Amino acid sequence: MLTSCVTNTPQVIQPSSFPPTALPNSETVIPPIALPAIQTPAPGKWSLWVNGTQLRGANIYQRRVYPEFDGTDFIGPGPFGPPYTQADFDQLALLGANYVNISGPGLFTIEPPYGVDEEAVANLDHLLGMAEKADLFAVITFRTGPGRSEFAILGPADWLPAKYLVETVWQDADARAAWAEMWRYTAERYHNNPIVVGYDLMCEPNSNGSLDIWDPESFYVQYTGSGNDWNTWYPGLVKAIRAVDKLTPILVGGNDYSSVEWLPYLKPVDDPYMVYTIHQYSPHEYTHQEPLELTRTYPGTFDVNDDGYLETFDHLWLENLLSIAVNFQTSHHVILAVNEFGLERWEPGGADYMRDEMALFDKSGWNYAAWQWHASWLPLAEGDNGFNVFDGFRGKPHHEIELQVRNACRHQCSSSV
Repeated sequence: MLTSCVTNTPQVIQPSSFPPTALPNSETVIPPIALPAIQTPAPGKWSLWVNGTQLRGANIYQRRVYPEFDGTDFIGPGPFGPPYTQADFDQLALLGANYVNISGPGLFTIEPPYGVDEEAVANLDHLLGMAEKADLFAVITFRTGPGRSEFAILGPADWLPAKYLVETVWQDADARAAWAEMWRYTAERYHNNPIVVGYDLMCEPNSNGSLDIWDPESFYVQYTGSGNDWNTWYPGLVKAIRAVDKLTPILVGGNDYSSVEWLPYLKPVDDPYMVYTIHQYSPHEYTHQEPLELTRTYPGTFDVNDDGYLETFDHLWLENLLSIAVNFQTSHHVILAVNEFGLERWEPGGADYMRDEMALFDKSGWNYAAWQWHASWLPLAEGDNGFNVFDGFRGKPHHEIELQVRNACRHQCSSSV
């Protein structure tokens, strides 16, 4: 599956030599994108985001290891896991990828007093070093930061002690200010790194999730202008970066986990090197089916929109969905990318679904990164392999990591809260 994702480009762009600026191929890149005059000619890193699809690759994922319920083996000994090796990066590049999206912990602490997390800095340095040796470009995506833990993305669960679920950033102005300082620190540290071609401000903003509001109109009627409104404070992160780095592209997605449906509510900022992003897993009723209930197929017919009516789910459905992003792109004259997309590996027709999506991304000239490129860490690879593109229909179709965490937490963590 991933092979088709990362090898459908005639020439792999290497970090050691930026490509010359070229006009888009009108047969494969539609619609044409009007760029501000300041972008002609495009600076080196920016040239990778314009002029059609040039970056194709995958996400790697890490989080902090909590020995009290993770142990020291399943996702590695820590401080972050699973551990990636040089061979993992080399194999991604060998398949034709030229881009890795590093989706992991931010460089500041989650709890106050907020400050630099030296372990996180060393970990990111290590990952970037391996990406460079593999001749891959990289985007830095922060999943966590002041007032936001990894479990704020994964959502609350009855097995998780409350202290691990931190999502105060939406109410805490000090935490939001610390996010800006975290990004200033990050940009100052990496702006001269030739393989770092983007800063992704926050993986999947999701203030609506904790509020249990899934209709954007209802959400913005109630929360426009508040800390829950990502539009009110992500521009401050951009400003903090630009204080030390004028050129590196900045990526930002909208609320509701950067879903395409909420993209029209994201307000662009006045910066010439912005990339607006979506994460595409729609429809979840298909992409997140679990064995043994794989009743929905691609293409197929089922209640895709949960509205009580049957719809045809096929290439045209995907094209109509992504037209929301195309319209956003053309109306605001901005650049788009898809820095997460995918499905659990056992979904019927999954290869065709991925192939059709990537064709549509290429047609619109969007860079993209599949979810996800797994580490070769064997205990995790044997247990949590739902999105492991190498497994296909092989392996155990179970989320054993979640089961392990649930069981360990019930026995070991209850006394700590």
